[in-house]
Amino acid sequence: MMLKFKYLILFVCFAGCFASCKKNEAFEAYDPVPQFKADTTAIRAFVKANNINAVKDQSGVFYEIIAPGTGSISYTTNTQITADYEGRLLNGNIFDSSKGTPITFSLGRVIPGWQIGIPKIQKGGKIRLIIPSYFGYGNVAQGANIPANSILDFNITLTEVSN
Repeated sequence: MMLKFKYLILFVCFAGCFASCKKNEAFEAYDPVPQFKADTTAIRAFVKANNINAVKDQSGVFYEIIAPGTGSISYTTNTQITADYEGRLLNGNIFDSSKGTPITFSLGRVIPGWQIGIPKIQKGGKIRLIIPSYFGYGNVAQGANIPANSILDFNITLTEVSN
């Protein structure tokens, strides 16, 4: 009986080792370039259809500075930002909001689209960021509210910025 148990444990260990070596084929096969191109096309159409005066950053993030704010903070990943914001999908569905109560973040801990766009304004500044999925959550859904490959549309007001 004890010998059978040892063989069972040994079998489970080997099976676990082999299973952990299997590659995640769906992840490895993902090529973000076609999605990025599709996102850019969709954003350009959205901006045009809604008369948004957005500029495309060299990264591919679109932004509209509504108010530049004041100050001269040089942003780093450790910069603390306090922001009042609302995030929507291009279909208008709100997926996140600070609901009028600004929230504090470390710039290095927010999505890449924010890391690209936030430094374009200072304290008191307002910006609209339209973020291709690559600079948001990529091909990974975030619960039921943000499907995989979602373009994100944020209105952000910086209420505080500090290094």
